[in-house]
Amino acid sequence: MEFTFYKYQGTGNDFVIIDNRDEFFPKENTELVAKICNRRFGVGADGLLLLEKHPSADFKMVYYNSDGNLSSMCGNGGRCISHFAKFLGIISEKATFEAVDGMHEATIKTDWVSLKMNDVEEVNVSETYTFLNTGSPHHVEMVTELQDFDVFSNGRSIRNKTYEKEGSNVNFVEQNDDAVFSVRTYERGVEDETLSCGTGVTAVAIAMFESGKTSENKVTLKTLGGQLQVRFEKEGSQYKNVYLEGPAIQVFKGIWK
Repeated sequence: MEFTFYKYQGTGNDFVIIDNRDEFFPKENTELVAKICNRRFGVGADGLLLLEKHPSADFKMVYYNSDGNLSSMCGNGGRCISHFAKFLGIISEKATFEAVDGMHEATIKTDWVSLKMNDVEEVNVSETYTFLNTGSPHHVEMVTELQDFDVFSNGRSIRNKTYEKEGSNVNFVEQNDDAVFSVRTYERGVEDETLSCGTGVTAVAIAMFESGKTSENKVTLKTLGGQLQVRFEKEGSQYKNVYLEGPAIQVFKGIWK
């Protein structure tokens, strides 16, 4: 089977994106998805995205982790597929699309994409970490000397032992300034550290505000792959108008044979 694909990255979080409006892609073939995402035997990516038709929105986003399985929401993937939709001419500067966690809005200006995330209704702050769901489940934990921290071993342990089969993404955070934080993330489904995680930095920004580490509602997050911004409004115990903002870059186009 031969088809065209596009490679995208958003602060180093990389994706294979396919225009599947004609529904040719064998969506049940998890082995094919995993093979495409394999960095040795395929294209190489943290995940694969399908852009599909939607009855009322501009498009539908279907997201697979690199292990080939359908996944929860991917923030950087949502930003990249919005950029792709503009590239295809489906939209101009604004998009509405449906993902696994519901409807989203995006604004695309050149290679900068602002993505509206879902409201966050519950943030659980404990003594050593914070847990919340920003479209995907996230464990947020403060550490010192993040640059030298063993993200893989500690992240894998927390992901499997604390959260068992369901699992959770695990974010390790170090504060740099009043509203600036460095973040490293172990992602479930990829089962490794990624250079950036959109739902992860969104979770970190909200967790830092909720736990009193910052009083700012616009936060800069430094990942290994670059900088992202998260802004939000808190109403009562809920976080609303949550936006994930940063670059989305088309890297190359190819043909899978």
